[in-house]
Amino acid sequence: MSREKKLILVCDDDAAVRSSLSLVLHRADYDVATVATPTEAIDFVKKTEPHLILMDMNYGQSASGEEGLILLRQVKIFRPDTPVILITAWGSISLAVKGIQAGSFDFITKPWNNLTLLKSIETAIQLNHENRSHNVLSDKEMHYNKIVGKSPLLLNIFNTIERIAKTNAPVLIIGESGTGKELIAEAIHENSNRRNKPFVKVNLGGISQSLFESEMFGHKKGAFTDAHYDRIGRFEMANKGTIFLDEIGDLDLSSQVKLLRVLQDQTFESLGDSRPKQVDVRVISATNRNLGEMVIKGAFREDLFYRINLITIRVPALRERLEDIPLLANFFAKKQADINKQGKIELSPDAISFLKSLLYPGNIRELKNLIDRTILVSGKNILTEADFKEQYNSIPHNSEILSDSIYPLEELEKSMIVKAMELYGGNLSKVATALGLTRQSLYRRLEKYGITIEN
Repeated sequence: MSREKKLILVCDDDAAVRSSLSLVLHRADYDVATVATPTEAIDFVKKTEPHLILMDMNYGQSASGEEGLILLRQVKIFRPDTPVILITAWGSISLAVKGIQAGSFDFITKPWNNLTLLKSIETAIQLNHENRSHNVLSDKEMHYNKIVGKSPLLLNIFNTIERIAKTNAPVLIIGESGTGKELIAEAIHENSNRRNKPFVKVNLGGISQSLFESEMFGHKKGAFTDAHYDRIGRFEMANKGTIFLDEIGDLDLSSQVKLLRVLQDQTFESLGDSRPKQVDVRVISATNRNLGEMVIKGAFREDLFYRINLITIRVPALRERLEDIPLLANFFAKKQADINKQGKIELSPDAISFLKSLLYPGNIRELKNLIDRTILVSGKNILTEADFKEQYNSIPHNSEILSDSIYPLEELEKSMIVKAMELYGGNLSKVATALGLTRQSLYRRLEKYGITIEN
């Protein structure tokens, strides 16, 4: 039985563009309907529900893009769940931002790359289907064997992974150091259709500006002084699979430009080779920095920010999921005991209470280190509060520093929220996105700091 063809509506006032897009889409086995004006587009969506809309932003002689934004908002009234991809000849970043904030799925500039366009369409339709059906897979079908916990915040992340894993949507994972962002990235890959293909990890914070191109895109022998042999770059290694760009917030502006190109077109050139190479990779990024604030300060490109965070997953700090500490502690204790062939390790109730009382500025990584050290030094099979206290107090740690610095950190956070509120005119959705927060988290901070919302 053949699959149902997906219907795509193309709205563009240029007949040549409509014809070209129709040809590309028909060849990709889509059904296509075309309209030339915003009025025709509204009439169409009132009567018919397409699976996706490709929509021009510029009509007539105007280059402002406002007509496209108005049409987008009108379409969303009648078809709020239909994904829209905007197309424009005017490569304005401000238009891209406005379009995404108004509800578009993606933003494509003319002339477009056919492969990139088709991938964006496929991802949009697939993700929309997943969100609508919201079929929760059984534990046997999903793989979270490296992630331990049952807190509501963690379960929400599992639900998100279930909905997005089998799409090609780019994902941005945010959270403090030591919270397990890499494990979340691995879980997305392991539950995707790319699970049997490479999962390539790249720590961008450890790559200098001078080595970025060689490391990411490879080089030919003789491309520079020390290029004694051909080298395959990380993107080529990840072809057909997933590339995990860790610490993306540490990337300098020059390297951000080079990264943006390959993310937009899925093409790159190795150093010393002018022939472009095509790759098919799913991109997952992670950072412990606030990219929204970096965009405001000009330290991170706005177009790259919106390119990598179609889906954002915030990994909570350990202090936000105290109910998971007993599970994590026992998990790490068993793992260390197995390594040492020490037999079963038990943690007393007072030991668990002590572990739950700590601040953990190093998050899960700090908890694991404390568990491992206490087991190794004590040599006991039953660990008490006294055992953990002895090890905790015997080494330098950041809890006192964190405690002393909570006030200035809160002042900084309050200042950032106030600036973002001013920048986005009090639009809470935009403020939350820029600061990397959920709306609920933003509401709690507004209440905490006594920040009022002006009507």
